[in-house]
Amino acid sequence: MNKNADTILLVEDNPDDAELTRLALARHGLDGRVTHVSDGMQALDYLYRRDGFANRAGGNPTLILLDLKMPLLDGIGVLKEIKGSDQLHNIPVVVLTSSTEPSDLLRAYEAGTNAYIAKPTEFSQFLSAMKHVCEFWLNINQTAPQSPSAATRVSGFGELN
Repeated sequence: MNKNADTILLVEDNPDDAELTRLALARHGLDGRVTHVSDGMQALDYLYRRDGFANRAGGNPTLILLDLKMPLLDGIGVLKEIKGSDQLHNIPVVVLTSSTEPSDLLRAYEAGTNAYIAKPTEFSQFLSAMKHVCEFWLNINQTAPQSPSAATRVSGFGELN
């Protein structure tokens, strides 16, 4: 696998948090490898190559950084769809959120998250957290090979390719 070509899908509705995350990733040389979408439906469109992402190049992302509280479709809904999909379930998903509510942690793990990170409020701590997340998920973790494209199926979010 070409680690330099691996991509990160950042699913974050807050523009300030998205910029902060991109800045932290850029400090670790990952700025050109991040694709940002601002809600859960866009994330699924990206992953299933629908609408504006129908012709996107490359395979699935190596890592998804997923916020929980978003409009249209929240992070739990996205997580359930990813982990329930034959073609997407092996993609590591790290919930990256400001919530430390026990109920959010429980729901995220029940839905299949691979890790849950409450965003540190200090920028230096946030930089450190992003460094460790990326080091593990992009450099140390061995990812499963991508599944061949699954047939179109219907879910609660419409027809999925």
